[in-house]
Amino acid sequence: MLIKIINILRQWLPLAVVTTLLCGLVYLVVQQTLRQGANDPQIQMAEDAAAALAAGGTAEAVLPAGNVEISSSLAPFMVIYNDAGEPLAFIGLLHGVAPHLPGGVFEYTRQTGEDRVTWQPEQSVRIAAVVVAYNGVQPGFVLVERSLREVEIRESQVEQITGIAWLVTLGASLLVVATCEWLFKGMAPARLPASKIG
Repeated sequence: MLIKIINILRQWLPLAVVTTLLCGLVYLVVQQTLRQGANDPQIQMAEDAAAALAAGGTAEAVLPAGNVEISSSLAPFMVIYNDAGEPLAFIGLLHGVAPHLPGGVFEYTRQTGEDRVTWQPEQSVRIAAVVVAYNGVQPGFVLVERSLREVEIRESQVEQITGIAWLVTLGASLLVVATCEWLFKGMAPARLPASKIG
């Protein structure tokens, strides 16, 4: 009995490892696809606004209408900063105040032209942010952001589905290995009579 259990585990463990790696890979790919897709509207808005500002447009002209309270809204919002990182114009407000990005983001964006970050200005607010530098009469930065709330809900759902699939697959593979061990091990293959060999 103990030998059979050891044999079952010996055969099942490689399957369990492969199953775990595959489920982890699937989750990682889907999670990264969801997270990277969360940047798409911001990339377009930030690049268009930066191009308009570089061509001589004003900060007020490129801003969408209205204000967005970023602690509760899912709408994308925009902040235009001068070259020193001070807000010039904005429609995104965090409790009525224009958000201030960490200075390192502006330094990186000044060197590379664009940065895409996940920003958490307070405990319950996580933001997908895209920052684009622009050059013009007065150079500066365009920040476009939106809440990650719905994306993180979907990521949690994917995590749950992947976890269930992982457990079901582990259980099914263990059942198959155990069934094969109990049914077929110890059954000697049929041998032909010596006179019929050759």
